[in-house]
Amino acid sequence: MPPALSIVVPALNEAAVIDATLQALQPLRARGIELVLADGGSHDGTAARAAPWVDAVTLAPRGRALQMNAGAARARGDALLFLHADTRLPPCADACVLQALAGGACWGRFDVRIEGRPWMLRVVAASMNLRSRLTGIATGDQAIFVTRTAFERVGGFPLQPLMEDVEISKRLKRQGRPACLRQRVLTSGRRWEQRGVWRTIVLMWRLRWRYWRGESAARLAEAYR
Repeated sequence: MPPALSIVVPALNEAAVIDATLQALQPLRARGIELVLADGGSHDGTAARAAPWVDAVTLAPRGRALQMNAGAARARGDALLFLHADTRLPPCADACVLQALAGGACWGRFDVRIEGRPWMLRVVAASMNLRSRLTGIATGDQAIFVTRTAFERVGGFPLQPLMEDVEISKRLKRQGRPACLRQRVLTSGRRWEQRGVWRTIVLMWRLRWRYWRGESAARLAEAYR
């Protein structure tokens, strides 16, 4: 019998954090939730470190969309949750997801809290949650979950190097409004702190604006890097 929920974790050179991320998921695994790591060719031993803590490790070409699709193909669950390697789920995540899907939603996401010292990260997280609730667009940091039927109906994550979360949200919205769960995931603020909080805010808004205007994800990925 397939598990009710599979958690897919895409990872690339995440040896520094992968143990803590996967160990935190072990109570869910003990309750029958499947864990799948989708490694994009790490050279720091990420896959080997993850192996004892997951039900399957699958190798995929580098790229978050490619890795998540490969993980979904390997997973056996009737529902899928995509979790970044530097993000922690709340302890009740499995029950929250399954309850939302049983209530009629075919997809959804959690609210997010960003871990880090700058006070502005709290504002960023609150803005992300509000924007998502108003627009029905989720980000990968919010741990998107979806029924397998809906995921396959939209063709999985689009094979693009950036904004794959925005694009799949647009496609899933045609299947129904997302369940916007108030429970929070905790995601690392490392990219914000490394680049600078304000600089990252401006960069991400510019990229979203350009994507909305129709610019290709490939060009935006170059700007992001």
